[in-house]
Amino acid sequence: MGGFIAQLLTLRHPHRVRSLCIMMSSTGARDVGAPAPDVTPMLMQPLPSEREAHLAHRLPIARRLSSPAYPFDEPRLRRIYGTSFDRCFFPLGGQRQLAAVLSAPDRTARLASIRIPTVVIHGDSDPLVHVSGGKAIAAAIPNAKLQILPGMGHDLPAALWPTFAEAIATNAR
Repeated sequence: MGGFIAQLLTLRHPHRVRSLCIMMSSTGARDVGAPAPDVTPMLMQPLPSEREAHLAHRLPIARRLSSPAYPFDEPRLRRIYGTSFDRCFFPLGGQRQLAAVLSAPDRTARLASIRIPTVVIHGDSDPLVHVSGGKAIAAAIPNAKLQILPGMGHDLPAALWPTFAEAIATNAR
């Protein structure tokens, strides 16, 4: 959803954005970026309200969305999900976020108005937002640079952190 928000912010307030990095996102067009058939039902399941059951529910989803070419760091994700649960368990937030993404209008035509340095980063193995979504964004924004990362899913593998940092810094310069 962050990529959707970045697009909307840039479209609504172009004077406030100097460079743009969009990762694992789409244009809102219904013919690109569709999730794998098994993913949406996983996200639609109610979240357990007990901490350990919640973690047990979230980890298989994270594994499904993860990058097949990189190690799955279950201990790290368990810590992140546990901390998030302890800080604020609010299952309606995730449901509202999913509803916002699914109901977002197509921004393809409007993206042509973006005139700032833009890098689009997407994994070729993303099961949540098909790589066609990233390709469509890069095609819609004039002079956008597209970086497709082999074996990356819908997560941020630690091994790729230097790649992300370099792409973002280069674009911002």
